[in-house]
Amino acid sequence: MISRSLKNRIVKALATVPVIAILGPRQVGKTTLALEFSNQFLEKESFYLDLERDSDLVKLEEPEDYLSGFKNKLLIIDEVQRKTDLFTTLRSLIDERIRNGERGGHFILLGSASRDLIQHSTETLAGRIQYLELSPFSIPEIHQSNALQFDINNLWLRGGFPLSFLAQNNGESWDWRTNFIASYVERDIPFMGPRVSSVRMRRIWSMLAHLNGQQVNLSNLGKSLEVDHKTIRSYIDLLSDFYMVRYLPPWSGNTKKRLVKSPKVYLRDSGILHRLLNISNLETLLGHPGVGASWEGFVVENIIRHLPDTWRFSYYRSATGAEIDLVMEGPSNSIVAIEIKRSSSPKISREFHSACEDMKATRKLVIYSGNGGFSMRDNTEAIGLTRFLSEFAQFD
Repeated sequence: MISRSLKNRIVKALATVPVIAILGPRQVGKTTLALEFSNQFLEKESFYLDLERDSDLVKLEEPEDYLSGFKNKLLIIDEVQRKTDLFTTLRSLIDERIRNGERGGHFILLGSASRDLIQHSTETLAGRIQYLELSPFSIPEIHQSNALQFDINNLWLRGGFPLSFLAQNNGESWDWRTNFIASYVERDIPFMGPRVSSVRMRRIWSMLAHLNGQQVNLSNLGKSLEVDHKTIRSYIDLLSDFYMVRYLPPWSGNTKKRLVKSPKVYLRDSGILHRLLNISNLETLLGHPGVGASWEGFVVENIIRHLPDTWRFSYYRSATGAEIDLVMEGPSNSIVAIEIKRSSSPKISREFHSACEDMKATRKLVIYSGNGGFSMRDNTEAIGLTRFLSEFAQFD
């Protein structure tokens, strides 16, 4: 159920780029994807190392000697952020292969933490590596699959992690998400990040769930946890590095109005959000005070994941309260203003139109919970999320 655009990018990269780094959270399917592509699209023999296994990690104690034995072969190295000193050795081996006339597809690196992996590899592997992000399932990926009956509410409730979304029932999905959160706060985050107790990290993650889609007051959060605002920011940054949190920056275009300058913070996976909010079924979700923020985050994440990198995204909020949930800026000075409503009969405020006029929006949309589309006043279109995402071909 991986998107066609990502598949095409991987196929092209395997043929032309020495190193591909596929980044994304744990349990999202990076290993399965890498092994599938190595078997289907390359004639080279492939080998797999998992650096969470001591037996594989010990093989790289003398990395140059070991890796030199894989000439003209593809080596997949999983959880590579656990041995970032490997990149210098990879560079020399890649350069030797290129001099010998070998083409792309030498190494596939898989990582579940972004910051350390990129910092250690950008300089040493510059010009030799392409980064690709694999995220949990999104609407287009589920919708295009003939093997599943598409249910947007099921994806919204459970989130897009494969073992959560594909669980036999909500209880099984709930248990998986419970264990997933526990493993992150007890094992993965302490390994890569600062020495922070699992109890404290779980608390900050839960607090962010209750503040989903809002500007976060770092000082207030810090007081709750008895730490300063810089420490709180480092915790949130760490969750962002592990693909659990997304910052949505404020719009920074030209305007005479005074704008809010703090980013909004969203939990990227709606299923993880709902587990932290103790929401176990759709009925509870629809009656929860956070249903609007949850739907907003779900829509924002699905759009941003499929937005071409020629587009920028942000949100707009003035000091007087005028707001646009998502602003997309693209080529040819295109500015798309999006209001997000969890309603089958959405209504929009005058402040939305005022904000659109201020930023000179070229298109005004309301994404709502229905399936179709219809015209609203002041040249505004209402459109269902699935239908909107299916029209993404025009955003290039």
